[in-house]
Amino acid sequence: MSNEDITLTAGEAEVLVSPANGGRIGSLRLGSLELLRQGPHYGCFPMVPWCGRTRDGRFLDGGTVRQMPLNSPPHAIHGTARDGAWRTARASENEAVMTYELVAPWPHPGRVTQSVVLAEDSLTLTMSVETYDDSFPAQIGWHPWFNRNLGGEDVTLDFKPAWQEERGDDHLPTGNRIDPEPGPWDDCFGMPGGVDVTLTWPGQLELRVASREEWVVVYDEQAEAVCVEPQTGPPNGLNTLPRLVTPLEPLEATTTWSWRRP
Repeated sequence: MSNEDITLTAGEAEVLVSPANGGRIGSLRLGSLELLRQGPHYGCFPMVPWCGRTRDGRFLDGGTVRQMPLNSPPHAIHGTARDGAWRTARASENEAVMTYELVAPWPHPGRVTQSVVLAEDSLTLTMSVETYDDSFPAQIGWHPWFNRNLGGEDVTLDFKPAWQEERGDDHLPTGNRIDPEPGPWDDCFGMPGGVDVTLTWPGQLELRVASREEWVVVYDEQAEAVCVEPQTGPPNGLNTLPRLVTPLEPLEATTTWSWRRP
């Protein structure tokens, strides 16, 4: 199939999926409310085969040190798939499935599959990474840019992490876990019971971001948007907490956004 934009609908909810633009969710509208910041680099993009920053763009792959392009010097950030064109495997009124072939600069061939399923009160994103041959470390995550303001009061965030990863001057976790500190944040938090973050636009909408994964990065230092990013490991996780993709065991993760009006 082609990689043209796909529009999904369910009740008053409408989602624009853009396979050609990195497998990105370009829009999430609930009636007159646009929840995602608009623009070719925003919306919600998949982070794969790594999430956040990888220190100096280097990671250990078995006994080999791999070098990724430094697209956020001095680090490599957010994987490679958001920069590539995905292909539509199938699409219906409320579901789209896309695939992306891992290519250079990533050193191993593999396939990423992402499904987008829209219901009247929720959006579920599922992503998996499979290898054709060699095993390799990888991460999966999503990077949504939620609009800070929907025409009323600014959004508030409510979540209860077990810890916060101490952030060094290089913006990477130091390896120390600290008690959660107040924002503003560009920080990774641990939620061992699963990611559970509620965004509330007072008087307008409540949206819950949930995932079985235990890691979430929260970024709210931008005036226009806030980001709540469920992922399978912390930033620099290819080095500190790698998840191995093998021919028998792909890496898979899911996040569900559910909403209700007050």
